[in-house]
Amino acid sequence: MEIKVCGPGCASCEKTQKIIEAAVAAKGVEATISKVTDFQEIAQLGIFSTPAVIIDGDVKSVGNIPKQSEVEGWLVS
Repeated sequence: MEIKVCGPGCASCEKTQKIIEAAVAAKGVEATISKVTDFQEIAQLGIFSTPAVIIDGDVKSVGNIPKQSEVEGWLVS
């Protein structure tokens, strides 16, 4: 599973990444978590508001910090 956290590195983006990491650990899934901080790359992914979360190419969240329970639901579907 490939998870991308998109954002410039602001506090919201950092919090989102920590939530993603906690959800991955809680569910015990194999995942590669990467940060996308380049605005052009983020825009090419179709993201125009951050933080954003992309799991295996599917945009799951844009412009808000997801709850850990929400992320855990994404990891099993």
